[in-house]
Amino acid sequence: MKKTLEQRIEEAIREEISIVPYNSKWSNLFENEAEFLRSKLPESLIVRIEHFGSTAIIGLAAKPVIDILVEVSSLEETRKQIVPLLEAEGYDYFWRTDTSPAYAWFIKRDSEGKRTHHIHMVEADSKLWERLCFRDYLREFPDEAKRYAELKQTLSEKYPNDRIAYTEGKTEFVASMTERAKRYYETACS
Repeated sequence: MKKTLEQRIEEAIREEISIVPYNSKWSNLFENEAEFLRSKLPESLIVRIEHFGSTAIIGLAAKPVIDILVEVSSLEETRKQIVPLLEAEGYDYFWRTDTSPAYAWFIKRDSEGKRTHHIHMVEADSKLWERLCFRDYLREFPDEAKRYAELKQTLSEKYPNDRIAYTEGKTEFVASMTERAKRYYETACS
């Protein structure tokens, strides 16, 4: 029996959170997935593909899930053309409405069902592009990256099966560092 959207969401937010030491293979995992996406998806929809999140920051402990930000030319066409392609490949798909504008989000899993990749498909006007400033700032300032790693470890221990509480616990730090990064880089981060 097919699970309802509510059941799928509830399962996804209750999956275990574990922070592991940095793995130098993460950049290769990103490159391999980016190449797969470029080869599989309609070229006319894919504008750019970026590695972001903690696995994109050398030396930073992270959940071992590669975050990928994909700029698409049309979310409407993404829903029509890309969603069926990636679902056929076994990706979980969710239409995320918790940010504005909404976006397409995919979870790729390994043979054991563990998350390996999060793929966020957004248009050029998405606030998610600000996460590149956050990424770049933590790459440039290792002491801030260390503080972030410590926060994530504490939150993962406090909320081992509550991804919402874990994420909310990081929100203030991420927002503060993103604003600092935007001032530092003097850009809107896109």
